[in-house]
Amino acid sequence: MDTPLTPVSVREVGLRDGLQSIARTLPTAQKIEWLRAAHAAGQREIEVGSFVPARLLPQLADTAEIVAAAKTLPGLVASVLVPNLKGALAALDSGADAMLLPLSASHAHSLANLRKTPDEAVADIGRIRAERDARGARCEIEVGLSTAFGCTLQGKVEEAEVLRLLQAALDAGAERVGLADTVGYADPLQVRRLFEKGFAIAGERLSCGHFHDTRGLGLANVFAAWQVGVRRFDACLGGIGGCPHAPGASGNVATEDVAYLFASMGVPTGLDFDALIALRGRVGQWLEGEALHGSIARAGLPKTLQKEPA
Repeated sequence: MDTPLTPVSVREVGLRDGLQSIARTLPTAQKIEWLRAAHAAGQREIEVGSFVPARLLPQLADTAEIVAAAKTLPGLVASVLVPNLKGALAALDSGADAMLLPLSASHAHSLANLRKTPDEAVADIGRIRAERDARGARCEIEVGLSTAFGCTLQGKVEEAEVLRLLQAALDAGAERVGLADTVGYADPLQVRRLFEKGFAIAGERLSCGHFHDTRGLGLANVFAAWQVGVRRFDACLGGIGGCPHAPGASGNVATEDVAYLFASMGVPTGLDFDALIALRGRVGQWLEGEALHGSIARAGLPKTLQKEPA
């Protein structure tokens, strides 16, 4: 078991998961400014967009341009979400470092989100892996297992089905997998139990936790996942974001709150609080009228917190 001081990686998903849930389209120049400022704040993995049809998500139509900007930043891993083979081909063409393939554990959510059953989506993973390998590309294939803890459309999602699909995704060619509480249904004991069972199947290939704070348990669930060995988490500046096909699923855990959670326990993240809060302020201006969430931006850092060395 690793020590409590093992660093935690926080992947910023605001440029994709955050912006896809907001009707307005942020100008490309502001997205690139966000990207560069997040990198300057210490973030080394950022989900920069999604290769989906522009008619469906015009907010993300400039993803290839954002990937190109990301590739100029040293040490940055730029990931993109892709829903199908066509999106994966665009991701490969763009030179993205990693692609995230959504796989819904909920049958109802899968049909609403991808218009495919979960097993049809698994077959897509195999085709995408074959195309990636045929090209000799280095783009990593990661599967995000969404609605793993419950679904607003279907209700309960059986753990056995989550674990079956986790194994199926690996068998189809996924190199990493993550578990996502897409709609904010999870509780800490459920998180601990499912990740423990997932680790028994996937080992270190189970490498990410994605939590929403829709019902106030986001950070508690992050902590529960950390306790059983998760060392990489998705988060969104200002706690924005959500799934368009999952009613009530607003509010990713806020990047600055996740950074504070780990800093309070002495766990390094490499993130600069002052830079994150300053960036949150700029994003809030760009998205004027949209609600930002999170606690640390309102309350401030406690005087007892020892910041990481610069």
